[in-house]
Amino acid sequence: QLQFVESGGNLVEPGGSLRLSCAASGFTLEYYAIGWFRQAPGKEREGVSCISAGDDSSTYFEDSVKGRFTISRDNAKNTVYLQMNSLKPEDTAVHYCTTLGKCWGRGWSKSAYDHWGQGTQVTVSS
Repeated sequence: QLQFVESGGNLVEPGGSLRLSCAASGFTLEYYAIGWFRQAPGKEREGVSCISAGDDSSTYFEDSVKGRFTISRDNAKNTVYLQMNSLKPEDTAVHYCTTLGKCWGRGWSKSAYDHWGQGTQVTVSS
């Protein structure tokens, strides 16, 4: 059974950084496209970034985080990371990861499979 455990969320001041981890169990993560999503209070869950499967490892970022966030994968640890820099209050949300049908084009987030973990809370506030 595919399972994810997200971690690394915290309270940080505007302009700060965090690195989120998405640890997978029950499958080999490098064979799947993986996406990071977030859900702020009162809002729908939205895609943030994704990384393609295998040697391709191409990435995609939503405009709201482009230039501030990076995504990477450590196959030895079966983990995907989301490095978040220059954080803003509007980045405050519970962050989740899951497998995807694709990681390209603006519709990538709609290809998410229902393997959501418990999420990790990111709060950006002074």
